[in-house]
Amino acid sequence: MTTNRRQTEKPGPDGLPRYQQLLNGTDWASLATVSGTGESLPAALARLLDPDPAVRADAARDALSEVTHQNTMYEATVPVALYIAAILHHPRITAGDFGFDTAGPSRRSTLVKLLAWLSDTAYDADDECVAIGERHYGEGFLREYEEMSAFRDLRPAIFSAVQPFLGHESAEVRHAALMAAIPLAEHPLLAGLRRELVDHAHRLLATSADRYHRDRVLDALKAWGHDIGDLENTADVAVRERRARLRAERASLGDGWSGGYSEDPPF
Repeated sequence: MTTNRRQTEKPGPDGLPRYQQLLNGTDWASLATVSGTGESLPAALARLLDPDPAVRADAARDALSEVTHQNTMYEATVPVALYIAAILHHPRITAGDFGFDTAGPSRRSTLVKLLAWLSDTAYDADDECVAIGERHYGEGFLREYEEMSAFRDLRPAIFSAVQPFLGHESAEVRHAALMAAIPLAEHPLLAGLRRELVDHAHRLLATSADRYHRDRVLDALKAWGHDIGDLENTADVAVRERRARLRAERASLGDGWSGGYSEDPPF
């Protein structure tokens, strides 16, 4: 499998390419990253499957920080996302991270880190970001932002790797998978799977106090046409009311607002 500077070969009907194909068949050195080009990415990505959890942690930091910065997608972002999705079910990822001196898993497993990165990347390419970009840069925004467009096209393939973790025995993994699945499910081909996500969303809201997770889930349910009134707790209502006040205050500034964009462009 070969790639050029702008795109990675799309997966076939059986799903994602094999991770080794992606690693060996991508011209990483030709792809733009945060700090230059991706010469160092193959080694860092390969270390994500190292037996040592400390090495995997360093590799995740080294690889992922090179392809995402301030909500921006780079040429290397899409092939890295495909590689991450392709290794999610590798035994060294699913087995969890166990330190040599501890009997239990580390604070945040490699699996959760990778799911969280896929989630952040998917939100950086979601419909809201496209709408903001079009308001600021015109209707040709997505056509010209080829990296975002390529990622959005591949959301069904990435979703197929994330979906099995929605029922994981670990709540941390389940919630990380749901955070990734929600923005990926904006793809029209995945609309029929949102019913499953609604069930998982209800489960999260019944058990989690995590502010970020709750906000994302409630926003998704509302966007999908569900009544969230009975699902909100006291903290949720307080946050919603505070945001409404801030929006009203900003709107009241009208033409006098001089603080720049009222909403940040997606990069």
